[in-house]
Amino acid sequence: MPTILGQNQYGKAENRVVKITRDGATHHIKDLNVSVALSGDMDEVHYSGSNANVLPTDTTKNTVYAFAKEYGIESAEQFGIHLARHFVTSQEPIHQARIRIEEYAWERIAASDANSQFIGADEVKHSFVRKGQETRVTQITYDGEKWEVISGLKDLVVMNSTNSEFWGYVKDKYTTLKEAYDRILATQVSGRWRFNWTDDDQRMPNWEKSYEQTKKHMLQAFAETYSLSLQQTLYQMGSRIINNRSEIDEVRFSLPNKHHFLVDLEPFGLKNDNEVYFAADRPYGLIEATILRDGCEAKIPMDLTNL
Repeated sequence: MPTILGQNQYGKAENRVVKITRDGATHHIKDLNVSVALSGDMDEVHYSGSNANVLPTDTTKNTVYAFAKEYGIESAEQFGIHLARHFVTSQEPIHQARIRIEEYAWERIAASDANSQFIGADEVKHSFVRKGQETRVTQITYDGEKWEVISGLKDLVVMNSTNSEFWGYVKDKYTTLKEAYDRILATQVSGRWRFNWTDDDQRMPNWEKSYEQTKKHMLQAFAETYSLSLQQTLYQMGSRIINNRSEIDEVRFSLPNKHHFLVDLEPFGLKNDNEVYFAADRPYGLIEATILRDGCEAKIPMDLTNL
């Protein structure tokens, strides 16, 4: 045979599942996009077309919905762990399961006093608006013995309107950028962090608390760092997480620099005293780096595009 089969996997991608938990009149929403990828003894289906070892992707889809009912969705991480364990332990040919989940957050709509009285309740507890901030993400990989959990977020736009400078950089004959001693620093955060929970004998993190606290430390570091470069801010964000969250060993960020350029208002006889900016969407600087706990090995992929 002149060719051989390399790495392969299969599954059902982007299963959209919304779970409503009804606690009396108070409702809670978990809104997930779940992708399942399975690998193992799958050579024969590629070579001869035999499906003897193949669990249909339609079955993996059905499992997602059934597990939402059977186990509920405590967190994206916990739900992914239930799924990964099930696929590896219930199907002998499957040696590894990778579960990727995006979570879309919702917040309650506050009703007017008049409307609350009209429906006979002190507060509306079943109406929500989709949050327009970040998308929460997680990837769970399980091989029957070891776990790898990488969580994070994407599309979180943040800005400091001052306390940012950029000067002292290399200049050559193509350099036109002027040094800045008071500039806007804005970025759209894509970040991932790897947990040091790897087997069932360890105490499992509180996934919901960990996410909220990690995001809090990341944002506080962004706000509190007097920035001389976006690289410096990135490092402080990752360091703050590592130093405050013992369950996390590695953080990787991809931060596009969302440039804001002062508009020249002199043609109109106006002085622009750091007040009016042009927000440029492209091209943009892209700053990426990994921050590690001392003694730990980097395992988060450099390219976060598909993670």
